[in-house]
Amino acid sequence: MKHIKKLVTLSMAGLLLAGAVSPLATVNAASVKTASTAYQQSKTKASYQYAKKMLSKNRTGFSGKTSYIFSKKTYPTTGAVYGYSDFLLGLKGLGYKFTKTQRTRVANSLILNKKSTPADLATAIIAIKAVGLNPQKLHKTGAKKSLNLVAALYRKSMMKQTVTVQSQVLIALSTGNYQRPNNAKFSKASLGQVIVKNQLSNKGWAYNNQLANTDSDTTAMAVTALARSKSSTAAVKSAIAKGQSYLKNAVYPSGAFGYAYMGKTYPNANSTAEVIIAFSTKQSTLKYVNGYFKSGQTASPLKAMLGHVRSTGSIKGAATQTLGVGQVNLANAAYRQALKHRSVYTIK
Repeated sequence: MKHIKKLVTLSMAGLLLAGAVSPLATVNAASVKTASTAYQQSKTKASYQYAKKMLSKNRTGFSGKTSYIFSKKTYPTTGAVYGYSDFLLGLKGLGYKFTKTQRTRVANSLILNKKSTPADLATAIIAIKAVGLNPQKLHKTGAKKSLNLVAALYRKSMMKQTVTVQSQVLIALSTGNYQRPNNAKFSKASLGQVIVKNQLSNKGWAYNNQLANTDSDTTAMAVTALARSKSSTAAVKSAIAKGQSYLKNAVYPSGAFGYAYMGKTYPNANSTAEVIIAFSTKQSTLKYVNGYFKSGQTASPLKAMLGHVRSTGSIKGAATQTLGVGQVNLANAAYRQALKHRSVYTIK
């Protein structure tokens, strides 16, 4: 992808039942293809099983160049491959039960210290919470003291961070009822205000705050973050509505989302997954996930995203399978949770 973002339990049986719910959107053209219940079941099961095998083997994939998902040696600054938090939360959201051994491996692998960036800490909080541990009292095997990742994150300055990082931080802090330390450099409300101020005139957000670089990925993350902030201010509500409007207009005829570079467009599963998550944050936009909303559209975003899932469960064109499988699973979980008026980010 042009730039990669740093970025509640539902049993598999429950997942399949959720897939039986009819698409909420009214399709206005007979030629528009939506993801049928059977199609959702088949594709979701494949990607879910592939992710389970990845976690069991601690591998980023099973073809081509692969590596470990968790390894201090391989990833000396983080202890895990990029995208691991979405990967773990995607599994969690689809009903996976992490074993004690897996929880311990995640906790002991992560490298967390004074040099950890806000993105590192936000990612770790989501991952630690997803596997069932407490990010405010993370205990590593053999360590004398536990780590409070939430307090450490609150002590980081957010002003010079990208919108992507600011959004991931806000999402991370929404995954639990966390205590904000007295010496915090920001609050969820103030961070939400910063994100709102960075919205551009075309209603979207860009990773570098430049209008020409507005994209669906960054906009989707900002929309999700603001929705998760639970703010009731008029400014936040307006920003979310504008962001959703941008995303509706950014859909490709195929129903997918992506980015443009050197005059070419690159629709992909990851960008589409991010938008599906954003559409799933509000009941008013949930219908767009498996529906039609723009003239010339030939398929729903859900149909387009699932079309990237191979029969093996791996994702076509993904930068890495950790990101590809992880975000597709997370988008599937977000949609199904939303059908039950829940959020995949409300982790219990």
